[in-house]
Amino acid sequence: MTRFLLVTPPLLSHVRAFEALGEALVARGHRAAILLNAGGAALVRSPCIDRFEVGPGAGPAQLTDRPTGLFGILRTVREGAWRTEALVTEGPRLAARWGAEAVLVDQMEPAGALLAEHLELPFLSAAAALPIDPDPAIPAPYLGWPYDPSPEGLKRNRGGERVARLLLRRQRETIRAACSRLGLPLRERMEDCLSPLASLSQTVAGFDYPRAPAARIAALGPFRSTKDNVGVSPLRSDGIRPLVFASLGTLQGHRLGLFQTIARACRQVGARLAIAHCGRLSPAEAATLDAELVTDFLPQRAILAEADLCICHAGLNTVLDALEAGVPVLALPIAYDQPGVAARLVHQGAGLSLSHRLLSPSDLARALQRLTREPGFRREAERLGREIASAGGATRGAELAERLVAETLDGISRSRRLKQPEPA
Repeated sequence: MTRFLLVTPPLLSHVRAFEALGEALVARGHRAAILLNAGGAALVRSPCIDRFEVGPGAGPAQLTDRPTGLFGILRTVREGAWRTEALVTEGPRLAARWGAEAVLVDQMEPAGALLAEHLELPFLSAAAALPIDPDPAIPAPYLGWPYDPSPEGLKRNRGGERVARLLLRRQRETIRAACSRLGLPLRERMEDCLSPLASLSQTVAGFDYPRAPAARIAALGPFRSTKDNVGVSPLRSDGIRPLVFASLGTLQGHRLGLFQTIARACRQVGARLAIAHCGRLSPAEAATLDAELVTDFLPQRAILAEADLCICHAGLNTVLDALEAGVPVLALPIAYDQPGVAARLVHQGAGLSLSHRLLSPSDLARALQRLTREPGFRREAERLGREIASAGGATRGAELAERLVAETLDGISRSRRLKQPEPA
């Protein structure tokens, strides 16, 4: 039995992914605990996983309007730095007291890797969002740029990295200060904090851009908890009118105007529409939407199994759920890694992407007509769906983590034995 400490930001989709990995480790006879910033423990549902909080930090991401654009990026960076500072300050003590022997680290929280190195524990990175593992031919996840390995594309990516360095200054300062506090070699980027063993990713190879053969990314498919049952869809396909499922996720579900545009476009093309606003609309706002079903939450995988199309914010989990069901996606990326997810969707031919800014019902309707009339979109979605269904998810991730950690601990033990002086 190994005690695995899981470190992730208090963001719902990230917590759900790490909770699934923790449950899979417990099922294999290990212990698991999640370390989060103040208030984040309330997001953990599983009774078999211990949970610890540090504070004050920035606390969990609140379901309020998240700004986009430059101001949104700077705010997100600042909040991430607060969380990292709190984890670095209190995390080592909590991890040591619990008896952590290995760490699973969210790629978006560098404190986990620094904590593990400080305590001399083996650790693996896990990507709940798009992997950030560096590759000169692949743009940063938050950029919606197409894949272009030409000299011009490589130059463009280098330019994007230079701009990112300016925007992420606060983050770099925090990582450097954390290294100094913990007595570690100085580093400054999240990419510098990735595990040398492997990165466990929720993507599959067929969905991501092509990566170099040396990449240590284990493409495992979605990390799902045993509690994430498929459920029963409240709507069924009638085989006549296309059924469209629309969701903008837990952080963007308040965008009433965008939902109204989606409803008008579906009306124009004669499609049935089901909207899940994740509790972000009031009853009065929801009543203004011309859709067959408007509610807070739906059993997403169940309704996607009935749907013909999915319209979403290009959140990775929603897109993977749609593709697993063989459903083409119309992406309206808003923030975070959503532009990168949308760009990969287009690259693989399994969907289309439109800007959510100044989007007209007519523009959206034309995209919906393409997705329903051109069979190539569904064909590529079904291809990716087969890969996702067989990838292994959290179960395979736990198996890989168990093996790599055991090999590392065994190597450390042998090294220590060799260093011991022979008895006189």
